[in-house]
Amino acid sequence: MTANQAGSCLIDFKRFHSALQKVKLLDCQGYVVRVSGLTVESTGPILGLGELCGIHIRDGRRVPAEVVGFRAERLILLPLGHIEGISPGDMVTARTTPRCITLSENVLGRVINGLAEPIDNKGPLVGADNCALDVSSPPPLSREKITDRLALGIRSIDAVLTCGKGQRIGIFAGSGVGKSVLLGAIANSSEAAVNVVALIGERGREVREFIEENLGAQGLARSVVVVAASDSPPIQRVKAAFVAVTIAEYFRDKAKNVLFMMDSLTRFAQAQREIGLAAGEPPASKGYCPSVFSLMPRLVERLGRTENGSITGIITVLVENDDLADPVADSARSLLDGHIVLARKLADRGHYPAVDILQSVSRLMPAVVSQEHRAAAVKLKEIYATYADAEDLINIGAFSPGSNRRIDGAISLIDKINNFLIQPISQRTSFQETVKQLTAITESWDKLIGGNR
Repeated sequence: MTANQAGSCLIDFKRFHSALQKVKLLDCQGYVVRVSGLTVESTGPILGLGELCGIHIRDGRRVPAEVVGFRAERLILLPLGHIEGISPGDMVTARTTPRCITLSENVLGRVINGLAEPIDNKGPLVGADNCALDVSSPPPLSREKITDRLALGIRSIDAVLTCGKGQRIGIFAGSGVGKSVLLGAIANSSEAAVNVVALIGERGREVREFIEENLGAQGLARSVVVVAASDSPPIQRVKAAFVAVTIAEYFRDKAKNVLFMMDSLTRFAQAQREIGLAAGEPPASKGYCPSVFSLMPRLVERLGRTENGSITGIITVLVENDDLADPVADSARSLLDGHIVLARKLADRGHYPAVDILQSVSRLMPAVVSQEHRAAAVKLKEIYATYADAEDLINIGAFSPGSNRRIDGAISLIDKINNFLIQPISQRTSFQETVKQLTAITESWDKLIGGNR
C-alpha cells in the first residue's frame, strides 16, 4: 500500500463523534400502575434500591423519585416532589447520572433546598466542582485526633463544655427553649471559617426569621443555608441533610474549619420514619423504623476531622415532652461526642442560653483545654451543684447561715455565676476572657471555703 493509499484510508473520527452527540438515547422506562399514600408503584425501569428515576406527568412536569423498595416485580418509588397530577400509565424513566451539586467558593451566602437547587433568587449555582451527594464517610484510620479547641463565643459552652475542631455535639431540648436562637448566636460568634446550616422540617416563617434575625447579614456572608421546610416531601427533608454535609465536605477538603449546624436531627428521623412506614417497614420503638437508626450514623459519621480540615457538628435534638430518654435522643447521645442540655426551668426564669451545665458534657474537653481550665470548670460545676442541692432549703428558710461553709460559699457566688452563664444574644466573649472570668469565680470559691472541702 502506497503512502497516498494509506492516507486515503484514514477515518475522520471527529465527524462520527459529532454525529453520535446528536443521537437521542432511549431511556430505560416503565409505567405508573398504582399510587398508595406517599408512594408510587411502577412496572419499571430496572433499577436498584436508592437509585433515581423521573415520573413524567401528563401536564409536562417531571417529578424526580427514588427507589425505596420492591413489591413482586414492581418498584416502590418515593417522589422528591409533590405527587399531585400523577395518573396511571405515566411514564417512568431511569436516571443514570448520580445526584451531584455544583460548588465553588461563590456558594457562600446562598440558600438552597433539599434538591440542591437555589431558592434565594440569586441565580443558579456556578462552579467547576461537581460533588456527589451520596458518598461514604471517611475511613476510621484516616481521621485525625481532635486536639484543637474551637471557641464558639458562648461563655457557658466555652467555659465548661469546650468544643474541639471536628467534634460532634448535640443540643437537646424541648420546643420553645431556645435551640434555634443558640444556633444563630454560635454561627455569628464562632471561630469557624465557614458555616453550613441545615434547617430540616422547620416552619416556613421560622426559616426566614432564622436567616434574617438569628443569622443576620454578617453570619449569612460566611454561611450556606440548606432548607427543607415542614411541608416538603419526607425524602426531600432527608436529602437536604446530605446536601448540607456534602457542602461542608467541600469546604473541609479546601483545608477549612467548617461548622455544620443542623436543626433538627429529630425531624430528620421523623422524615425517615415516614419513608420507612410508606415502604412497608415494621415500626419499632415509638413507631420509628429500623432504617431510622441505621441512617443517623451515616449522616453523623461524615462529620469530623481529617488530614485536610475539619467539620465540627452542632446538631439539635428536639426531645418530645422534654424526655431525654426519647428513642432519637437516646440514639443520638451514643453517636455524638457530647451533649448540651437546655432546661425549660432555666428558660422560664429568663436564663438564656438555658444551658444546664450539670446535665451537659463535652467528652473531648479534656483533650483540648489546659489542666488549669479543666480544674476550674469542674470547680464551677461543683459550686453550682452545691447551690442546686440546697436551693429548696434556702428558699423556704430552712437553711441556717454558718451551718455549712460550702453552702454559704455557693450562696455568695451564685449571682456571679448566673451573670457569667447568662449572655445576651448579640454579645460575644473571647475564649481568653471567658477563661479569665471562670478562673476569677473559682479562685473566690477557694478563698471562701479554704481547706475545708
